Amino acid sequence: MEVIPAIDLLDGKCVRLYQGDYAQSEVFNDNPVEVARNWVEQGATRLHVVDLDGAKAGKTSNLAAIEAIVKAISVPIQVGGGLRDRASVAQLLNIGVQRAILGTSAVEQPDLVGELATSFPGQIVVGIDARNGKVATRGWLETSEVAATDLAQDMVKRGAAAIIYTDIHRDGTLSGPNMEALRELASTVKIPIIASGGVSSLTDLLSLLALESLGVTGAIVGRAIYTGDVNLREAIQAVGNGRWQDVPTDKGFSTFA
Repeated sequence: MEVIPAIDLLDGKCVRLYQGDYAQSEVFNDNPVEVARNWVEQGATRLHVVDLDGAKAGKTSNLAAIEAIVKAISVPIQVGGGLRDRASVAQLLNIGVQRAILGTSAVEQPDLVGELATSFPGQIVVGIDARNGKVATRGWLETSEVAATDLAQDMVKRGAAAIIYTDIHRDGTLSGPNMEALRELASTVKIPIIASGGVSSLTDLLSLLALESLGVTGAIVGRAIYTGDVNLREAIQAVGNGRWQDVPTDKGFSTFA
């Protein structure tokens, strides 16, 4: 299973939110490039970057910081936050971002996801952020009536390469991932699922390994690696080497690089 460190950008700084609340942000480092290099030095094979300003504004807002991270490290990064049109996605992919993550657009412009998945095969990932099983949008400021499982099934049909599932009530809380929700989602679709939100310990990561055969192939870790509750190097060594392998799985898909 791939352990993916998260870098959340707000005003160009590396922060963590509590349950997605912008009013409860904590700055961990003013220099996200320094943070990115540190995680790579500890063995990270991929980074997860969220443009929090972009998620709220509906357009990319931390492009300079994202580009600086891409130039500074040798591993791929995936970026989400405010990607609601083709131009924004293309802009990120053109500067070297490997995967673009669409969340709000998946709910409000599902056809756009399909068009982008066709144009950029393997590079369009859908972020499903849920409260009580319902999908939240616009930087988690609004909650729709769309069920997470229904959205996931639709996005698979439209060509999404993977799904990142975040339980908002768990995010930034160090309360452990929502195993039941992840199990239900992974049983519903046949593309890789990346777990996000609530990972608080190595034990949580080892628990997620029980879902790997269902298709939960990665875990995003945020606050826990910043507070020291999880030692990233030890986590990567314990859970696996993190490299996606282009071989068939028992779920009928190939993981991707």
